[in-house]
Amino acid sequence: MKADTHPKYFKATGVKCSCGAQYSFGTTKEGLLIEICANCHPFWTGAEKIIDTAGRVEKFKMRKAAAVATPKKTKAPRNSKSDVEETISSVEATS
Repeated sequence: MKADTHPKYFKATGVKCSCGAQYSFGTTKEGLLIEICANCHPFWTGAEKIIDTAGRVEKFKMRKAAAVATPKKTKAPRNSKSDVEETISSVEATS
């Protein structure tokens, strides 16, 4: 087997959550910062929490407001049979 193929393993790595909770367990990273953990996850706490690191919620709200503000476009009515027949007759007349 080749030597030094596996990353270094840290038996007691400090993991910090954005809510302030701290954990310690083994990983290949020396220190970890996480955004959500079991103490602050909405599924476990029952409280609503919007996690938006890239501004996606604000972008969505702006697009939704713009869509409501713009009037809907209506399609032009389709040609009736008489319009089609007139076009065919005019093409036949020129041929």
